[in-house]
Amino acid sequence: MTQRKIADYLVCQRDAHYHFTVKNNQPGVFQDIALYFKDRQNPDFVDCAPPDHGRIEIRSIWTTTELNGYLNFPHVGQAFLIQRESTDKKTGEHSCEIAYGITSRPPEQADPQRVLATNRGHWSIENSCHYIIDWNYDEDRSRIRTGHGPENITRLRRFAVGIIKSKGVRSVAQKMRQLTRNIRLVFDYLRMTENSRVSALPD
Repeated sequence: MTQRKIADYLVCQRDAHYHFTVKNNQPGVFQDIALYFKDRQNPDFVDCAPPDHGRIEIRSIWTTTELNGYLNFPHVGQAFLIQRESTDKKTGEHSCEIAYGITSRPPEQADPQRVLATNRGHWSIENSCHYIIDWNYDEDRSRIRTGHGPENITRLRRFAVGIIKSKGVRSVAQKMRQLTRNIRLVFDYLRMTENSRVSALPD
């Protein structure tokens, strides 16, 4: 299922909203947003986070509704660019990351500050999920490298980790070891069998 289908499903069938980071897997949308914000002026909101783990972080966001009817993506409420600057207090090393995105929420429902907060939570989840996947699947050394294979297998792994985490388990790795190569236990855990034995699988 593509992001476009997910977006349409969320808005039309679930009466919900989406918040997507736009990357090179959506080249047209990515390039359009990047071009629009190329000559950006002052940001719409700036968040100076308190020092954390020896780093000082400044997050700035620019938003626009002018691309809503232009982007090749359904139900766009606004597009945004987020710039994250980080400075190591000890070494003085400075880094700058830029992320582009879209959300179905219009400015009346999500001002720049809220969009920035949502994206920060999204980045935290992404980093956490990447760590779990890399640790348990050793994904960085995966030999699946041709075609859409790497992207598809990553999505499947993220989906699996997401399901396990949604059950409120204490250890994703432990639960994965319990379920490995035992299809019956997997179906029981997901409550997809008539006589579920979930209680026999402690979290």
